Amino acid sequence: MARSRLVAGLAIAAVVAALDQATKWWILTRVMDPPRTIEVTPFFNLVMAWNRGVSFGLFDGDSPYNAWVLTALAVAIVIALLAWLARAQGPAILAGIGLVVGGAVGNVIDRLRFGAVADFLDFHAAGLHWPAFNLADSAITLGAVLLVLDSLFGGPESPKKGDTAT
Repeated sequence: MARSRLVAGLAIAAVVAALDQATKWWILTRVMDPPRTIEVTPFFNLVMAWNRGVSFGLFDGDSPYNAWVLTALAVAIVIALLAWLARAQGPAILAGIGLVVGGAVGNVIDRLRFGAVADFLDFHAAGLHWPAFNLADSAITLGAVLLVLDSLFGGPESPKKGDTAT
């Protein structure tokens, strides 16, 4: 049973990473060649932005080590999440970890290929723009929300080995 849960979480991660890379390939080679702003709706544009930092452009510096340090950090987080996935219980936790791992892997691939993450989804209202993001970022956010919701509302934890009822 534990193996099938691990496989399910890894399958989610693989699908997310593949979809992320496919959308980025499409944007980079077909839509944004040349780079421009494409107004899709009054509140949503397609743009081409390169994020050399982390979420919302934090730590977006010109250091040549930035991509390597952030890649190493992401890989360490993925390894920790995979260890959690191996012993995870419940569909929300499996899906949440799978989404976060898949999104992190998608962004790591960008950092290794380009030295930055390709972002292209631009939502805005009243002249204010949310930082551009991509499918991987969306998966990471959705996965984190699932994990938080499960921790708040997922029900009581199952008894641990060696625990006795009092």
